[in-house]
Amino acid sequence: MTLTKTAFRKKCLERLKNSSNHNKLYKNYLLNKQLILELKNIKNSKILFYYPLPMEPNIKKTLFKMRQVCDVYIPFMEGESFKMVPFRLPLKKKKFGILEAGNTHRNINKVDIAIVPVVGVDGNLQRIGFGRGMYDRFFEKLKKRPYTIFLQEEFCYTKELLCDDYDITCDLLLTPTLKLTKSKRVIKRK
Repeated sequence: MTLTKTAFRKKCLERLKNSSNHNKLYKNYLLNKQLILELKNIKNSKILFYYPLPMEPNIKKTLFKMRQVCDVYIPFMEGESFKMVPFRLPLKKKKFGILEAGNTHRNINKVDIAIVPVVGVDGNLQRIGFGRGMYDRFFEKLKKRPYTIFLQEEFCYTKELLCDDYDITCDLLLTPTLKLTKSKRVIKRK
């Protein structure tokens, strides 16, 4: 039986749901530490973050830190996709329970770095998300593909190629215990 994208997504979501909550704070600490290290020399850049949902890695620490030295944006839901809006408080709860900053009339369509949560990744380091395709539609509208960092709280990877051509790919995948680069080089952390 061949693995399908839907079956793999289901397996990854189960793994996330069944992961231990007692060390969730520690996993998020490790992810924030690694993400800050990756972004430490970045200044005056435009970075797309996400504001975390309960099942996504909590990167608020990095988000607030990078806000001091870069232009930071978060998604603002629009129909089947989203647009980038400047990260500013207060945030309001919107569709799917996502906290969003207020809308803007600015049309922001260029970003240098994108930080994206993933449920799983396939052999091409393409994203398996929650199944709504919002990031895929968003990336399709960008003029230039940004340097993309995927974040996972639980490593869920298959060597099989499950994704479609339109599914976004990453340059770097970070988990609490490893770092996987586009060249498929794995760097395990202690």
